[in-house]
Amino acid sequence: MWTHFEPVHAVTYFHPRARAAYEAVGLRGYWRGYFAGRAAPLGATEAAPVIAAFFSFAPPMVARALPAVWRLATPQEALRARLTGAVQALAELTYELPETHLAEAADLLERAASAAQTAGRVLGAANAALPIGEYPLARIWQASTTLREHRGDGHVAALVAAGLDPVETLAYKVAVDMSPVNLLGRGWSEEQWQAARERLTRRGWLSGDGTATDVGRAGFEAVEEATDRAAAHPWQTLGQDGTDRLRELLEPIARSCHTLIPPGSPIGLPALPG
Repeated sequence: MWTHFEPVHAVTYFHPRARAAYEAVGLRGYWRGYFAGRAAPLGATEAAPVIAAFFSFAPPMVARALPAVWRLATPQEALRARLTGAVQALAELTYELPETHLAEAADLLERAASAAQTAGRVLGAANAALPIGEYPLARIWQASTTLREHRGDGHVAALVAAGLDPVETLAYKVAVDMSPVNLLGRGWSEEQWQAARERLTRRGWLSGDGTATDVGRAGFEAVEEATDRAAAHPWQTLGQDGTDRLRELLEPIARSCHTLIPPGSPIGLPALPG
């Protein structure tokens, strides 16, 4: 299901209308919109909680954005901008789908999102507490975002439990399947990257030539399995028939949204099959 709701959420990062909506409230520059929009459900927070919750960004990079962005736009303005931009993007991408299709998808997504267990999941809880949208596209995007952040919180917990810090996690992904170009923008220095690679090598996750070992692959697969287990409750609640129907309804939406995601994106989202 992640491969079907993650592309819906991701329009807020990659669609020009989303960027324009942030700029309209004074959040010029990609990273201002990113940090303000994603952190806005937490309120006018300082950098420290966002460093912890977002996990993969170097602290100085987050501190350059927060709390300074709240002088440009309040959290309420950022929330309105991110929803406006996302809905405009989805309207452009789903205009051929009938309203009944979108409304049914919204109903099922909200049922799944309302079953998300948010204890210990800061971003998931903050998004789950936001008002439900009035129209199907707003409901689809917000429910997808709640499910996305709920899953992400569980993924961070699994990484921490596995003893991986943020830059080690990124360095391992680069060693396996991701271009470093798409991850170097997260604020870590070359010295920090090199130190992380050395720690992974000592741990047996990387070989001397920097490639992933069987130990590393097994360790990271365990993280992914833990992430899936922690994200399962919404789909268990929705049931097999409801989940299958939602997947069917999301399929054309996800495919349209997926076209926006650049190859090698840090999201790590695989292409939909077929």
